[in-house]
Amino acid sequence: MRWHAALRVPDHRRALPAPHWPSVRGRARADAGPLLLAAAVVAVVTLLAGAVPPLLTATAGDAVQDAVRRSGRDSDLLVHARLERDDGVNGGRMRTPTLAEDIDDFRDRAVDALGPGLRAAMRPPVATVTSPVLKITDGSVLRTFQLAYLADDRKSGGGPHVTWIAGGPPPPSAGGVDSRAEVPYEGGKPWRVQVGLSEADAAALNVRPGARIPLADDQGNVKDVQVSGVFRATDGADPAWGLAPSLLRPVSGADGVGTTRFTGLLSRESLPDARLAFGPDDLQRTVWFAPDPGKLTWDSAHTIGAKVVALKATSGSSGAIDGSLKWETRLDDVLRNVRVQVAAASAQASVLLTGVLAAAVLVLLLAADLLVRRRAPALGAARQRGVALPDLSIELLLESAVIALSAAAAGLALARAVAPGASWAWVIPVVLAAAVAGPAFGTLAAARATRDRRVPANRSARSWARHTVRLRRAALEAAVVIAAIAAFVSLSQRGIAPAADDAAGLGLGPVGGGALPASAPALGVLAGTLVLLRLMPAGTGLALRQALRSRRPLAVFGAARAAATSARVLPLLVLVTSAALTSFALTLDATAVRGLEDGTWRTVGADARLDVLPGATASTPGLVRRVAAAPGVGQVVAAQVTDNVRFAADSLVDSRRLVVVDASAFRRLLTSTPLPDAPALARLRGTGRGDVPALVRSDDGGPPEGTRLQLLRDGAPSIRLTVVGTAPAVGDAGDVVMVDAATLAAAGMPSVPDTIWVRGPGAARAAAANAGAADVVLRDDLLRARRAAPLTSGLLRLAWASAATLLALGLLGLLLGAAASAPERWQTLTRLRTLGLRPRDARWVAAGELLPPVLVAAVGGPLLGVLLARLTLGSLSLRTLTGQAADLALVLPWWRLALVTAALLATVAVVVPAESALRRRRRLSEVLRVGDG
Repeated sequence: MRWHAALRVPDHRRALPAPHWPSVRGRARADAGPLLLAAAVVAVVTLLAGAVPPLLTATAGDAVQDAVRRSGRDSDLLVHARLERDDGVNGGRMRTPTLAEDIDDFRDRAVDALGPGLRAAMRPPVATVTSPVLKITDGSVLRTFQLAYLADDRKSGGGPHVTWIAGGPPPPSAGGVDSRAEVPYEGGKPWRVQVGLSEADAAALNVRPGARIPLADDQGNVKDVQVSGVFRATDGADPAWGLAPSLLRPVSGADGVGTTRFTGLLSRESLPDARLAFGPDDLQRTVWFAPDPGKLTWDSAHTIGAKVVALKATSGSSGAIDGSLKWETRLDDVLRNVRVQVAAASAQASVLLTGVLAAAVLVLLLAADLLVRRRAPALGAARQRGVALPDLSIELLLESAVIALSAAAAGLALARAVAPGASWAWVIPVVLAAAVAGPAFGTLAAARATRDRRVPANRSARSWARHTVRLRRAALEAAVVIAAIAAFVSLSQRGIAPAADDAAGLGLGPVGGGALPASAPALGVLAGTLVLLRLMPAGTGLALRQALRSRRPLAVFGAARAAATSARVLPLLVLVTSAALTSFALTLDATAVRGLEDGTWRTVGADARLDVLPGATASTPGLVRRVAAAPGVGQVVAAQVTDNVRFAADSLVDSRRLVVVDASAFRRLLTSTPLPDAPALARLRGTGRGDVPALVRSDDGGPPEGTRLQLLRDGAPSIRLTVVGTAPAVGDAGDVVMVDAATLAAAGMPSVPDTIWVRGPGAARAAAANAGAADVVLRDDLLRARRAAPLTSGLLRLAWASAATLLALGLLGLLLGAAASAPERWQTLTRLRTLGLRPRDARWVAAGELLPPVLVAAVGGPLLGVLLARLTLGSLSLRTLTGQAADLALVLPWWRLALVTAALLATVAVVVPAESALRRRRRLSEVLRVGDG
């Protein structure tokens, strides 16, 4: 009891409020249920909001490693330098027996130039020395040859291990390792060089140890190259072989359309001879540094990228004649791209988390409103006994703060258990709402219970008071609408993700892409809900007027109750916001999944694709017949796909992907897939002017129809092309030129198919059965791999987690709203029972009261979410994760949206019987006497 508070003389000197601890404990015990419910909401939302940022940080590191792995040789760091002069004492060129040691020194110098930070992220370097590409002059068509020397970081200083199955390693050709012969700069017979050949190269060239390979350079100078032996790689997967793949097998298209490259292996002993066999600056020495993905992290990605840029900035000029280091790599581009992807994923995650936090705060406000409704009599009695408002506020604040902080601590502990850390930045809004809403509502309720402000007798004064309340609400609603408009404008103008230059310093915190654009969907939902709130009284009033004209008393009672409760703001806000944001998350997930599928169709081109191995292109016709005869195969289309083919237009030369295919068969293939049809393929049969018709596709829009191109070929006249349309997408290449195989063959350039597209339910089995002669790419496998990519899988999981959390919060809001209005509702219904209303009829009336806001949320919420998705998904940069060139088309998951609607309606069907069962035992005399239902 606190009678002493009423008898105490007011002490205006008291500085601090004095909470009454027994009252705090008593209220907490009496309302343990609502308090624990609010604590559960705080804990669950804290778990999600606290775990996502550290999980995103870890996923960013995985994304960096995955991007470097997938980039292949594009991530390698190369350093070039001219070989030292080999001038002799007699005016000629002197053989340098220690050239291999000089290459080792050059490799060590490049390692020192990296610096400790960059060096730690790289694998052991490999040094290479390569000759210019030579032509094989035995009468064969477009066969080329190159000499290569490999030296890795082993103590022996040699290259990857090989086993000599015939002959032996290349010896020196000038009388021994220490020979220092001198040759003239001009004239003289060609200097002999010994090389080794792989089994595949030797078989394709039909040579044995001791045979000479007829070679000449571009100027027709003959080269004397002799085969010393035939080798087999001890470990064909050694990364060093990837620097010169033609050392192990012939490679098609390496030197232009229709070419096949062979490469001879130089030894430490024969390398000095290769130097004399070519011009002083013809041999190119390079050190290759491959990044180790396992040593890359998100934090180190920016540092490594900056160091790589600094190396390239200090690189020597390509025209310098000294031995300065010249750095070359695309590692900085790869890291910049992955930083942009991580920035986009972080911003997309912030959009989803902002929606969850908005719904959680509204639910906590509704829970605080329910708690204050339960406590209103006790709070009013406390004020009547003389408890000061500051004391009461402190008591309520201590209670809610303990509950909120304890729940937040539990949520952060769980987040730390399931994630590599926990972030508290996203938790602050939820904790503040849980800690402040209850005390604010309670203090306001206590103040209203005992205030002595009277209603003015003057009609104009009462009207002014009503207008003031309306103006305050209108100002608040206008502020929300203005904020939503500003958020949408910011989102549409700048997008959700930062620019590439800003992504380097991205913090994976709550403002991944900017707080205002990230909150656009949540603010848009709030603005849309406020519009529905304005329309709700008009709708229920119309329903009531229609019910009054009917002879059904149940409809009148239900409509009257619905009209009486339609002005309640929080329940409808919670329901519509949760339903709309749930639909938004589900739509985002469906759109991203469809984007991944469309991306795999573009990359593969069919259900399966076979990339014929370079040395097996002659067997492509037989391979096509075998695949076409396999069960379940509907279509098989073969084409020659060659990258980096040179085309000239208006004296400008650029490189594009050339696709030579049967146009009719390829169009039938496109028609059977979800890929866009290409009617322009029908124009590839001839123009009547002698030029070969071609379809061209470019990232910048491509040349207009009628433009003349020239297909440039080495050692053969160019072929004139005429652009007749836009080419369909073939793989992930941005610049594509497509011509018909028969038309190009008639122009003097027959094609050698090296790509096979297979369509049909048995395509995967047929492709796998013929994997020995080709590299097989299955669309289903590619789709699984892309969905399992770190950033993509993380975003999809977060979308589902957000949708589930939002739906749960919406259902909880429905239960809380029903519980808040239940006493008044069932008090009225119980009194109506004295007039003959049956319990079954009372349930129908209760359902009629609850259904209007639920119907608005069940129908308007998903529609509002879909509208927001259509307005915002184009600015969320989803294509950076799905790998598409254009923005994704919106995909509506109708059956999932129907489940959201069904869940809300089903909850009403459960709540009404449950409420009726709880109040069935209350006697009418108690209700009429006490006034509580």
